[in-house]
Amino acid sequence: MGAYPHRVNEPRVPLADLGWDESWRAALLPRVQRRDETATLPQVPGRVVRVDRGLCTVLTEAGPVRATLGGDVLDAMVSDHSAGPCTGDWCLVRQWPDGPITVETVAARRTRLVRADASKGSHGQVLAANVDLVALVVALHPEPNLGRVERLLAVAWESGAAPVVVLTKADLVGDADAIAEDVRSAARDVEVICCSTTTGRGLDELRGLLATGRTMVLVGASGHGKSTLSNALVGAEVLATRPIRDDGKGRHTSVRRELVVIPGGGAVIDTPGLRGVGLQADAGSMEQAFPDVEALTRGCRFRDCRHAAEPGCAVTAALESGELRVRRWESWQKLHREAAWAETRADARLRAEQAKRWRDLTKQTRGRRR
Repeated sequence: MGAYPHRVNEPRVPLADLGWDESWRAALLPRVQRRDETATLPQVPGRVVRVDRGLCTVLTEAGPVRATLGGDVLDAMVSDHSAGPCTGDWCLVRQWPDGPITVETVAARRTRLVRADASKGSHGQVLAANVDLVALVVALHPEPNLGRVERLLAVAWESGAAPVVVLTKADLVGDADAIAEDVRSAARDVEVICCSTTTGRGLDELRGLLATGRTMVLVGASGHGKSTLSNALVGAEVLATRPIRDDGKGRHTSVRRELVVIPGGGAVIDTPGLRGVGLQADAGSMEQAFPDVEALTRGCRFRDCRHAAEPGCAVTAALESGELRVRRWESWQKLHREAAWAETRADARLRAEQAKRWRDLTKQTRGRRR
């Protein structure tokens, strides 16, 4: 596959540093051979750096290019908007004789970070694709909201990537380690790292997670230091930052999801601050986010225990003994209800899509008979 001259004034980066390997080549190369048997216009692989209203910045071996969406991609988006390119996607781009460059194919995603669509739809919004780590960025000042941490963990586990909790602004509090222990009680089996971009604490530990070819996405509320953390990992001011407000709340600075290359290999995807995190979690991700609670629910005497006043309820016993905190139990209940509702919405959408396909097929059949 050939290479295009880059159209964006940025340094070139070997795609292998971003995770390009033989398995990605095997997934995309057959499509080139199949579609271009008689064509003379080559397609080259690249990774989506960012998306701006249908215009993508794609990093190829020859450098970054700006590309619009090809016909096949647009057709796929008609039935599923999430089929469009997203930051982190691997794709094939083609340059046409008159100059334009188009994204022709988007590779199937190995992992994808999704939150419920703000419009209450059932498809969900893909925040980042093909990431190895989901870093939940939570500021130590003001004190972290453990319920929000648990919600983010459920979303992170569902992505298929490994979550890590990054506690920022450790230099602003005197009891960072004590707060981190509280967070660990909510983030079972997940690494928790205290960081400070002012003192450098935790940065080497975080860089150690970003070996060549690995990608980490940063998610969290505005003002918790995602862009500042990205700049610290890169070692340069590549993303804009703003100070928090006087009331301690963050200001929206990042307006798009953007992949940033880390010197020495690896990449970080910075994301805009999330005011709300809609849940589309399944049973598996809930079990990973709440392994202690899920184990208790399986220990009840009755299989259909509602964990209220039933005899032999392991949850009730754990609440009474203090083994299970009331706050964590209430958080599990809330997220479990939300996940069940999201699953119901998805089932309803699938039934509606299946019914529409049958109607369309029936119309086509009747048309052929006539």
